[in-house]
Order: sequence, then structure tokens, then C-alpha cells
Amino acid sequence: MKMLPQEFLDWQSKSITLLAMSGAGKTTLANKLPKTKWFHYSGDYRIGTKYLEEPILDNIKRHAMSVPFLRDLLRSDSIYMNSKITVDNLAAVSSFLGKLGSPELGGLSLAEFKRRQKLHHQAEIAAMNDVPEFIHKAEDIYGYKHFINDAGGSVCELDSPEVLETLAKHTLIIYIKIPPSLEQTIIERAKSDPKPLYYREAFLDEKLAEFLALRNYPSTNVMPPDEFVSWVFPELFKSRLPRYEAIAAQYGYTVDANDVATVKTEDDFIRLIADAIARQQ
Repeated sequence: MKMLPQEFLDWQSKSITLLAMSGAGKTTLANKLPKTKWFHYSGDYRIGTKYLEEPILDNIKRHAMSVPFLRDLLRSDSIYMNSKITVDNLAAVSSFLGKLGSPELGGLSLAEFKRRQKLHHQAEIAAMNDVPEFIHKAEDIYGYKHFINDAGGSVCELDSPEVLETLAKHTLIIYIKIPPSLEQTIIERAKSDPKPLYYREAFLDEKLAEFLALRNYPSTNVMPPDEFVSWVFPELFKSRLPRYEAIAAQYGYTVDANDVATVKTEDDFIRLIADAIARQQ
């Protein structure tokens, strides 16, 4: 979706997709918009509550079954277990995705890790394909005037032109670019607090082989999960940048993360996007 700045300003029911690396401020920005006017669609929330709901619960129950007290209660249907996923708390999704590495250190085998990665890939495609339906629902059922799609950081990894075409047809794609001054901050933050991530399989295979050779680990079954996640994040960060930029160049517009951080009101947000459109005509 391409338009002139005035066309954007005149757009009565705005639908926008925010695209960026985790840590760029997508969710923070979406939360600054008036909740009475903007429907906040979180791709990760949709993944966790719809497309990975059952695998997430199975994973929780599998761990609970290792505790004799809980096992007996589960097998007799004496307790009920559920995940509590919110837009701001996606820990259950992350815990399902897991980390590759030694099982003794809480890691997953390569086969199981790749299985979960594929499930996440399928779920993210489905969640993004749901955007048009939710744009309609937001207005028709709930009466929201505008729609913001807070897309997951791995949308650029899906290798699905159909998803991008769908998002571009129904929303204005805005890429939040992290300036060099913030890149190292985000990388250091991710390295100090390694979290489960989605990787394209070709990227994972290449970087995993490099890591194992570099650290002299004979297999993934003995490598520390956090060590790999911390090491690979800067590589993942670098690999995603050209993908984001290519999507923005073809389908949308780019804003600077420093400028995004200054947004305080809905008017600030609208002006930020209108200025970005004007610059990139």
C-alpha cells in the first residue's frame, strides 16, 4: 500500500503494520495509541492463543508429568492447566519455542527444536494471514476506527511473498529502523538475557555448524543453550536488516527508532508516518 502524505492523513480508518526487530519499540509504540480508537493486533499473541495453543499446553503438561504429585492429579483429571498469555506477557510462547542445546541444561534436541521452529513458522504465517479478517472484526464487531498490527520480529524470515502481499494490500507497512547508535545496545541486551528465537532453517544450519566448530562441541547435545543464543544473536540481527529494508522498499516506509521513541500522542504518531511518506516519495 503506497499513498501520498495527504492521502494518509485523510484515511478515515487507518490500518498499519509495524515491522521491526524485537527491542525496536513496536509494542511500546502501539500501546501509546488511544485504546478506545485503535485495535491492537499482536501477531505473537495470536500465535500463542490460537495456532500454538495446544502445543504450548502439551509442553506445560509434559513438564508437569515429571512431578509425581502433579502427574497423579493430571491423570485423574483433578486439576486443570492453562497458559496465561497476554500481549505484554508472551513467556509461554517463548518457553515452547525453547533453546537448542544440552537437555541437562534445559535445552532441546536438534530434531525437537526444528519441529517447534516449523510449528512457529506455520503459526506466524497463519497469524499474519488473519490480519484482513481482524481489520474487519475490529470495526464491525468492536467499533474500532483504526487498526495496528504489531507484527513479530521474525516476519521478515517467513519467505512468504503471499503474506507480504496480504499485509501490503490491507495495511500500510512501517519499518522501524534501528540506528547504529542503538544497535549495540539491543545486541548487548539480548546477549546478557538470551531468549528463545525463531531462525530460518538455512540460517540455523549454517550458524550452528560454525558455532560447534568454533567452540569444539561435538554435537548440540552438549552445548550450553544460552551460550549459543548469545553468540548467534548478533549474526541474526545482521542477517535480518537487509530483509526488513527490502520489505520496506517494496511495500512500505521506514521510520527511525529514535524518532519513534519521541512519540507521546496519537497526533505525534500520525505526523511521524506522514513525514516518512513525504520523505520517501
